[in-house]
Amino acid sequence: MKKTFFYWSPFLTHVGTVKSTINSAIALKRYSHYEPIVINVCGEWDEYLELFKLNNVRVIDIYKFSYKKFLPKFGFLKSRISYIIIFILSFFPLLKLLKKNKDCFFIAHLITSLPIFLFKSFKIKNKLVLRISGMPRLNFLRKNFWKFNKQKINVITCPSLQLLKKLKDTNIFDNEKLYFLPDAIFQIKDFIKQKKTNKSIDLPKDKKNILGIGRLTKQKNFKYLIKEFENFSKNNPDFNLFILGDGEEKIMLKNLINKKKLNNKVFLLGNIKNVFSYILNADLFVLSSLWEDPGFVLIEAGLGNLFVISSNCPNGPKEILNEGKNGLLFENDKKGALEKNFYEFTKLDNEKKLIMKKNLKKNIS
Repeated sequence: MKKTFFYWSPFLTHVGTVKSTINSAIALKRYSHYEPIVINVCGEWDEYLELFKLNNVRVIDIYKFSYKKFLPKFGFLKSRISYIIIFILSFFPLLKLLKKNKDCFFIAHLITSLPIFLFKSFKIKNKLVLRISGMPRLNFLRKNFWKFNKQKINVITCPSLQLLKKLKDTNIFDNEKLYFLPDAIFQIKDFIKQKKTNKSIDLPKDKKNILGIGRLTKQKNFKYLIKEFENFSKNNPDFNLFILGDGEEKIMLKNLINKKKLNNKVFLLGNIKNVFSYILNADLFVLSSLWEDPGFVLIEAGLGNLFVISSNCPNGPKEILNEGKNGLLFENDKKGALEKNFYEFTKLDNEKKLIMKKNLKKNIS
């Protein structure tokens, strides 16, 4: 009988963990003798059912109805309310599932407090894998929750070496349980397909186009990016900035663009399904985030052969850019730091840019 891997990853918006979960489950099915099963908690996986079916990955529903569309998604407080609702509604169905399916592996990506609590409180004997997604805030509550329940967690995986080291230094978990496991960001065949189906997009041919990609949230720090670009563009009118994504800061960013009179230079394009159509036609990608782990869009940009400038935020960009050898790094959220990198980019010759782009692609592959 095949060993079963359950994937628990309830999400509200399209975070990077979605891609990682999908590709991990597909790879497990394709390259191992294990059976992956994705748990559809609130209808978050409904739009991916056909993809899972094509790859013979089973999806099981916690409930027969989907309620994700009714949950508030944007904003710290609203999203926390949604997490509490998911926690409460999933408590008994998940407990029943765990008791019914013995001797299986359970991989917890998001809203991990529920499965950890169930494993501890009801002495579940399955194997629990805590897959840390993104950079966790090691506040008092989380640290002590992990410490109290660490005996029931069999494996903890980290998406970056920086995070692995940080967790080892905190002594929350036993070191032999901690592993570095990069996110399953891409199936190369999908990248090749997206590249081949790249649509011609209307980026100005007489301008140099800078690209930013991500949810319009505090974490991505697009406010800082726009302000730094404003200062740089005063002496460099041949540059435009395009930002792909949506989120709770959309109105604030629109107002900032209006206030700075940048409507003909900075463009918010909303969610774009195939970001490679922009990556393959832009001149420069900028990641302005306050934190990332590891930074999926950096890897997408590098795979698309786009030159990268990134903040040195924890925990992934410095690893991906190899301390500045594979792109330019600036001090996180420091006034004038990104503007300085913009000027440095304009001074780099094509040969140097090519070497750095090749280094980046080699590092992420």
